[in-house]
Amino acid sequence: MASASSRNSNASKGNKNKPSSKAKADARRARIEEQRRAERARERRNRIITIVASTAILAGLVGGGWYLVDSANQKEQGKAAPISGEKTWSKLSRNHVTTTVKYPMTPPVGGNHAPVWQDCNGNVYTQPLQNENAVHSLEHGAVWVTYNTKAADADVKALAAKVKKTPYTLMSPYPSESAPITLNAWGHQLKVNKASDPRVDEFLSKYVQGKQTPEPGAACTGGKSS
Repeated sequence: MASASSRNSNASKGNKNKPSSKAKADARRARIEEQRRAERARERRNRIITIVASTAILAGLVGGGWYLVDSANQKEQGKAAPISGEKTWSKLSRNHVTTTVKYPMTPPVGGNHAPVWQDCNGNVYTQPLQNENAVHSLEHGAVWVTYNTKAADADVKALAAKVKKTPYTLMSPYPSESAPITLNAWGHQLKVNKASDPRVDEFLSKYVQGKQTPEPGAACTGGKSS
């Protein structure tokens, strides 16, 4: 049986092997501080990632915004620029008359005109129209597509199909015009040889209810239908 002195000696040795309360507290503080340093490091990394991502997004938005603005400006400039080969007239009179008008251009693109407009809601006519009624349609923002006997049948059919699906347009034969196909808007005229000419779509896009229209939004139905 171990003596009391031997037991005390062993207990003393065991106590020496165990960390003191101060050492435990120091270790705990060290762990807490290490955890805090790690958390601060994570926060710094997250802030950097957020800043970089935000900068990239902002740069993309700014770049995209400038692209949209630039594209819009280019489109506006394109609309303002004259179409190659078109002729223009300004200060055209707009009185309603019941007499025949002698127009300075063929077909006419403006001037005094009949009180009643020609229906122009994608109307395709197979007979020549009265100038004065068609000019009134141009005042309302319509584009009048005309053609003579030089126009190929395929071109006439292609133009008719295009007009039928385009409000504020009308189409009719015009035997005395000089070009196979002529596009007419108020104050503007373009002569082409083929319906496939890209300027046809350009003219329609620019002048159907375009800025040249003296009475934008005015009716294209309820007028003269033949």
